[in-house]
Amino acid sequence: MSRETVFVSKTKLPEFDYDTVIIGGGPAGFTAGIYTARAGLKTMLVEGAATVSQITITDLIENYPGIPDGINGFDLVQLFKNQALKFGLEVMAKDVSAIKKSESAPVIWDVTLGDKSFKTLSIIAATGARWRNLEVPGEQEFAGRGISYCATCDGPFYRNKDVVVVGGGDAAIQEALFLTHFAKKVIVVHRRDRLRAAGILQKRAFAEKKIEVVWNTTLTEVTGRDFVTGIKIADVQSGKTSEIAADGVFIFVGRLPHTGIFQGILELDATGYIITDEKMQTSSAGIFAAGDCRVKQFRQVVTATGDGANAAFSAELYVGNMKGEAY
Repeated sequence: MSRETVFVSKTKLPEFDYDTVIIGGGPAGFTAGIYTARAGLKTMLVEGAATVSQITITDLIENYPGIPDGINGFDLVQLFKNQALKFGLEVMAKDVSAIKKSESAPVIWDVTLGDKSFKTLSIIAATGARWRNLEVPGEQEFAGRGISYCATCDGPFYRNKDVVVVGGGDAAIQEALFLTHFAKKVIVVHRRDRLRAAGILQKRAFAEKKIEVVWNTTLTEVTGRDFVTGIKIADVQSGKTSEIAADGVFIFVGRLPHTGIFQGILELDATGYIITDEKMQTSSAGIFAAGDCRVKQFRQVVTATGDGANAAFSAELYVGNMKGEAY
């Protein structure tokens, strides 16, 4: 990946509002905020008005170090946020509409939030990702009327009913297990002959009497009238089709990154994730990326926080360099 040359300041910098602006209010963003604010960088975090971190709708996180009894995602992010605020982080609930860089060196980035713009020496992209749609007939029509992407949000509506979970990763199986607290039966539809979820989640799912797995199968259509009444499925090997009656469908088939505002600014991979090096530097000098929005092997809270700390340190060094204060 090609990168722009980092500018070493020898003259007075143009006027700017912030040393760094963090875009995204999840674990990566708030961890970055803790580190930059604690390091004395004037920092603003934009947590978004129309989007929320995926982790805030997670019912139980039991593998985050130091919290052995587990915690829900909303409470964990609040802990991150409160800690960052204690160090002086500024937080704004707005959506970023545009990012632009100055024409002259050194580069000053202009971040637009509604009718206001702020100039910053650096940016940390921590915009996260959203759940991917299946793009099958009936999915959009029944969104909010039996189609859901959040078991924590909607699970209680399905007491003593039959529901379908589509997917075989950690999120799908974790949410399927959560749904057993309410549903009469949880049918997991998975396109392969084995799950991708962590071993401990698989063990729990296979031991749960309410969970039934339909292997080597794809969902081809969601059916219903006013609300969902079932799904149509196809066997990936034989092509044979059949139907399953259900009152709700929960879809967990991967993520798509929130990186549209970086189109034409940063180098992205084929699926839209931001490409970085090990220091979280992107293809544009002064912009760093952390968490689920960047290309990486493993997307978990603990890896997002590590990314956030790494990005913050890289931003600190970059800003110091621009100000002529490098060690």
